[in-house]
Amino acid sequence: MEVEDGAQLCFPQFPNTSCRKPLSPWPETVTIVLYSISPITVALNLLIIISISHFRQLHTPTNFLLLSLAVSDFLVGLLLMPVEILRTTSCWYFGDLVCSMYPFIGIIITVASVVDIVLISVDRYVAICDPLHYTTKVTGRRVKIVVCLCWLCSFFYCFIFVNHDTIYDIGRSNSCYGECVMYSNYIPEVVDLVLIFIVPVTVIVALYLRIFAVAVSQARAMRSHITAVTLQLSVTPKAKKSELKAARNLGVLVVVFLMCFCPYYCFFFAGDNLLSALSASFVIYLYYFNSCLNPVMYALFYPWFRKSVKLIVTLQILQPGSSETNML
Repeated sequence: MEVEDGAQLCFPQFPNTSCRKPLSPWPETVTIVLYSISPITVALNLLIIISISHFRQLHTPTNFLLLSLAVSDFLVGLLLMPVEILRTTSCWYFGDLVCSMYPFIGIIITVASVVDIVLISVDRYVAICDPLHYTTKVTGRRVKIVVCLCWLCSFFYCFIFVNHDTIYDIGRSNSCYGECVMYSNYIPEVVDLVLIFIVPVTVIVALYLRIFAVAVSQARAMRSHITAVTLQLSVTPKAKKSELKAARNLGVLVVVFLMCFCPYYCFFFAGDNLLSALSASFVIYLYYFNSCLNPVMYALFYPWFRKSVKLIVTLQILQPGSSETNML
């Protein structure tokens, strides 16, 4: 009987202080799917990173923002997804320090993702609503600086607004060895809710409502062949169509982002005591699953991504001068 009980412990050598092996809140098939999503997320976002970094024609301000988003999504698949799955479906063998650092790393990565989505919305807003000055206002150099500031702000946000006593409290709050328990602190969560959800969502929705209104007016002008409007905007119908398509694609990106992030913050309003562990796990996985969906949407909407994937998979990018390949 002692052997059987020992087999159910995370650390059988410490029978009095070891946790029992947790039961997965998901069926076995679902757990396998969750484990497979992590490498898929890493692979897809790595393709985005290689594509935009390698091919010179893809070095545009908008694509630099997509590159930053792909980096954060890549880190989600590489670090956050596996850790979250291990934390909830098996024993925790990485110690209290790694357990306490996990939420901090998660905050830095997810804040960067949210800021990237806001920056993408701003980029499309300027491209649609002020096309005459877009090339002068939004340059590659300025976007690179803004992306660097985005990640710096993510680090500063984490170290300024997050309660640093959590590093020690997480270890002390574990009732036994072999678990990594997260708990909520009301004040930091309120700050996070306002700064990382309510404010960005308000900005994104406001920008896209404005983009939609301008896009509709431009489409009507094109259909009516209003020469005065066309000359005033100095944009050909083909260019307008291209910008509108880009706005639509990035609009879908934002909608999917909201669908994945909203349940997580609704969970905050509901309270931990009103939802089961299964529900809590679901909203966290959905929160991270957005990082896998983004490159899938790239593959559906952007021909340059499909072409670049073909060149990467067939190793044609290793050929001299491949970075000058026509991707558009």
